[in-house]
Amino acid sequence: MTPHSTFLKTLAERGFLNQCTDQSGLDEYAQTNKIVAYIGFDCTADSLHVGNLISIMMLRHLQQTGHKPIVLLGGGTSKVGDPSFKDEARKMLSLEQIEHNKQGIKKVFEKFLTFGDGPNDAIMVDNADWLDHLNYMAFLRDYGIHFSVNRMLSFDSVKMRLEREQNLSFLEFNYMILQAYDFAELNKRYNCVLQMGGQDQWGNIVNGTDLTRRVNHKHVFGLTSPLLTMSDGTKMGKTERGAVWLNADKLSPYDYWQFWRNASDADVGTLLRFYTELPISEIAQLEKLEGNQLNEAKIILANEATTLCHGIDAARHSFETAKKVFEEGGAGGDLPSLEISMNDLEKGLSFIEALKQIGFVESNGEAKRLIKGRGARVNNNVIDDEAYHLSTKDLIDGSIKVSAGKKHHGVIVVKN
Repeated sequence: MTPHSTFLKTLAERGFLNQCTDQSGLDEYAQTNKIVAYIGFDCTADSLHVGNLISIMMLRHLQQTGHKPIVLLGGGTSKVGDPSFKDEARKMLSLEQIEHNKQGIKKVFEKFLTFGDGPNDAIMVDNADWLDHLNYMAFLRDYGIHFSVNRMLSFDSVKMRLEREQNLSFLEFNYMILQAYDFAELNKRYNCVLQMGGQDQWGNIVNGTDLTRRVNHKHVFGLTSPLLTMSDGTKMGKTERGAVWLNADKLSPYDYWQFWRNASDADVGTLLRFYTELPISEIAQLEKLEGNQLNEAKIILANEATTLCHGIDAARHSFETAKKVFEEGGAGGDLPSLEISMNDLEKGLSFIEALKQIGFVESNGEAKRLIKGRGARVNNNVIDDEAYHLSTKDLIDGSIKVSAGKKHHGVIVVKN
């Protein structure tokens, strides 16, 4: 169906719509009512990553089309762990780790959403506020009756785990019940009528809509976005160097900019639709570029995505740094850096150790493979000797430029 509401039209034309429990009903509701909608984020790390960004952008589009987003932090559900499509149970986190992670991920949302007391201002809540205080027997009596174990076993997220003969603990099995209860509770407290999430959350979302209808006697909706994979089959946001974090203290704005700039040609249009707010007509024109001209679209993608996450100044600095590195052969002030003393350099610094400390590799073996493959350079000169040590002869104006492959560059700053 072709949506009529501004919210669903926006999601549809940019590729966010995957499944909806009642799309025509939600579309009709959105035309005459303010949608209060939520997405949950468990506190499994101290930053969110690019894999979470589709969900954040959905909340942003929701707000920009006049509706109200709820960011639900999983301070309670993080104590259990979502088993969806996992081969094994998540590592149990301490209460201190969960709190630390929660404080870390809170920082991300203020960059994308407007919080406050206005009618469509976003709010942030923590499901620990109600889950931590449940009476187990009362909860079982009041809510357990509404869940069919037969149906829960039929959800793909559970079925795949069992088919692989991977253990699924009773603790994890409870996760989908707790998430369903979240929706019912948000509906009672804030008149929340829509839960959104990735398509791997479909089973949990359907459980939540069903429970809310049964216990609150309200008609509510569930909506999922597709799980995005790149043209080469890799998962969005996964790189050789690990996750692409949204917090600057986990990944520099320059490296974040480079992630988008290094997108494959085939993915540029998709990424522009999902992760920028450029008009669809402009994106269509950028998609038509070919050859070297397509690099212009990649730079626009990098600038727009970095501006949303880190601000326009960070995007501008990252662009200028990249320009200096690639066009002028310089080092650039925003590159990953390592500071050492002149005394240490005079003793000789192992090139392998330098590659590890600057963050380009994680192990000696990885560094040796990079060097053997002629992918490691010092001041733009290929180093193919695994025993190479940096020394004062590598110094240029007080620093040494180090590169790993064609796309990763850093600088070693030498202090007297």
